Amino acid sequence: MTDTPPDRLSNDPKSPHFDAALLERGVGVRLNGIDRTNVEEYCVSEGWARLAVGKTVDRFGKPLAMKVRGTVEPYFRDPTPEA
Repeated sequence: MTDTPPDRLSNDPKSPHFDAALLERGVGVRLNGIDRTNVEEYCVSEGWARLAVGKTVDRFGKPLAMKVRGTVEPYFRDPTPEA
């Protein structure tokens, strides 16, 4: 594993950008300088993140999300991967 998170990551298992190993390690996202805990998906190169809106879910059980544009800075919460 590398020390930099990927350009795009999603926590939806059906997404092509889902990576369970990275999510187990713990990825934090800072959006416009503020740490966010409700990020569903992000893309650094395009400068957006999808944030869950409260506890509301759609008819399929997925959280409702809104797209927010800005500076996206992902980081690993655990400094070293477990080997």
